[in-house]
Amino acid sequence: MAQLDERKLDPALALASLDDTAPREPHRQFALKHGDCFAVADAYGDIRGAGDGFFRDDTRVLSEFRLTVGGRPTSLLGASLSQDNVLFTTNLTNLPIENLEGREMPQGAVHIERVRLLWENRLYERVTISNYSQQDSTIALSLHFAADFRDMFEVRGSTRAKRGTVHEAETSTGSVVLRYEGLDKLVRVSVISFSHAADHLSEGRADFRLAVPKRGRQIFYIEAGPEVAGQPCRHRFRAAAARARFGMRAKRRHGATIHSSGRVFNDWVGRARADVALLTTELETGPYPYAGIPWFSTAFGRDGVISALQMLWLNPGLARGVLAFLAQHQATETSPFSDSQPGKIMHETRKGEMAALLELPFGRYYGGVDTTPLYIHLACAYANRTGDMAFMDALWPSLCAAADWIEEASRLTGFLTYQRAADTGLANQGWKDSFDSVFHADGRIPKGPIALVEVQGYVFAAFKGLAELAARRGETEKSAHWAERAEAMRITVEKHFWLEDLGFYALALDGDGNPCMVRTTNAGHLLYVGLPEASRAERVADQLLAAPFHSGWGLRTVADDAIFFNPMSYHNGSIWPHDTAICGAGLARYGVRDDLVRLMSGTFESAVHFNMRLPELFCGFTRAPGEAPIAYPVACLPQAWSAGSVFMLMQACLGLEIDGWNGEIHVDRPRLPIGIDNLTIRHLGVGVNAVDLTFQRVGDRVGAFLASRDEGKVPLIVRT
Repeated sequence: MAQLDERKLDPALALASLDDTAPREPHRQFALKHGDCFAVADAYGDIRGAGDGFFRDDTRVLSEFRLTVGGRPTSLLGASLSQDNVLFTTNLTNLPIENLEGREMPQGAVHIERVRLLWENRLYERVTISNYSQQDSTIALSLHFAADFRDMFEVRGSTRAKRGTVHEAETSTGSVVLRYEGLDKLVRVSVISFSHAADHLSEGRADFRLAVPKRGRQIFYIEAGPEVAGQPCRHRFRAAAARARFGMRAKRRHGATIHSSGRVFNDWVGRARADVALLTTELETGPYPYAGIPWFSTAFGRDGVISALQMLWLNPGLARGVLAFLAQHQATETSPFSDSQPGKIMHETRKGEMAALLELPFGRYYGGVDTTPLYIHLACAYANRTGDMAFMDALWPSLCAAADWIEEASRLTGFLTYQRAADTGLANQGWKDSFDSVFHADGRIPKGPIALVEVQGYVFAAFKGLAELAARRGETEKSAHWAERAEAMRITVEKHFWLEDLGFYALALDGDGNPCMVRTTNAGHLLYVGLPEASRAERVADQLLAAPFHSGWGLRTVADDAIFFNPMSYHNGSIWPHDTAICGAGLARYGVRDDLVRLMSGTFESAVHFNMRLPELFCGFTRAPGEAPIAYPVACLPQAWSAGSVFMLMQACLGLEIDGWNGEIHVDRPRLPIGIDNLTIRHLGVGVNAVDLTFQRVGDRVGAFLASRDEGKVPLIVRT
């Protein structure tokens, strides 16, 4: 089996199997999701292989799903997702064709509307054919379909020595059953059924003769699911759509909402909130934001924690769900294959055939060095936000086990390091986990074990937070111990990572303790946790905001003078919105507010160019007048921590913190985004109360006040 870098995907590999002769432009992917299934199609609504598909439990159960009219592909008019991410709609028309009476139909005579949704492991589609010609016509419409039942990792580029058995299709007049028996002995099924009996049905194509009167239309319905569930019809489609929309509304109602004086800005906030809701899956332990579509539509530890941190001030229930899930899946044994050790927090979980057969370690994989301290940090931040000591008491054994793992793992060097335990695991185990994302200034790849600078910052924050929690629990000995560990880490990082000549922190220390003298945004994460002394933080902030990092659209992951800098790379010079947001929150922590507002403005303008959706990453080219940011070819969209970036940046601009222990709102030197004169946070939960908090621009200052009905319910402390 070929080695696969878990986060890095070769764009050429991902796009290689596209049909270049098909009229695919303008190419854009559209994603739908519900639970553990998702669908990715192009603007035509077509699934054509490559990274497209309908996936269920990490298996592609439809690899082709394509309409032709009159034996020809369609021509695109426009495509969109509904604001709540439930419905995908594409509008198409015909190319010049012959109808089945033998008469020519010019381009634009037929309108085809495809409306699609997912609900409970089933794809529902309504196809409406409207005839705008001057004659009654019988139109040939064909659905081309296939199911390769490939594991997600095969779709992403892994090769397998052996696969299971694909059975012959079972056809009837109204449906076709596609079946695959995997090497794991599971039988995976995809049933495609139609509201109209097909005039001809084979194992890869269904042909329909649709008699459409002039100025009239024909509507038919298609479903694809794991079993036969009744004949598709208008009632079934409408019922599924109603349930899906109700479910999405329920998810979006959790937590506070944001409304501002800027209409376009509100569109960005609304889309980001809808994307977080789309990716959030209700698990037995509570809501969990899956990382992103298509490659990471599953529970990731790091991504879930950071997404929860971004949303914490608005919706602490998301953090509670993440913490409960990660505690339940905390490692209890040592396994080199899965990189697990007792107390360690999970990096990733998968449900596909390759994971079940242990062809890959990602069924439940623990190869993330930063997830465990981030888990503790989230727990402490959740406690401070809510004052929910009952939940902390329930979580306490898990937090102590996680802290014990950190201490044991850093016992020899004083730093939390990583080195994969098996060749099947990830070579790099921080958030930049490409094989070349950690390097020396001269381009050498450092030998392990590696100590990443931001990971030590997360450990500092974890121990500091635990010390405060232990004190509240009356565990003074543990509190003193963890406070001492936090301070020791702060001193050690300042001593060993600070590069005076560069005025910056090293990316990492290699196995010999030598610093990787490369300037990266990893140092901005140190600012986020408040580790650096003020003078050093100021020097780091100045550089992060200067041209080598700041492209005008966001922060490049690596300064442009680094030897491996490449604005088109996955980790070495691209822009990751969540990374920019974490650095922005770090700038705010050290009082850099006006530059933070400009950073948020660039991020907002990037989102506008990306149709109000920030992708997982985009290219790090310098902004030029009149030009748009350049997309990265195979970025996930939507991506949870990219969607959540707006909320982390906004909280940083507003200087807003909620003290859950005392039931107070604190606002420190607030700023509003450029072009926004007022902004209201509605139904902001503080203890048992929910209040409306408004920020208003008055001259060159920004004031904050509660709605009149809320005055006296929750103390508001404003520092301007």
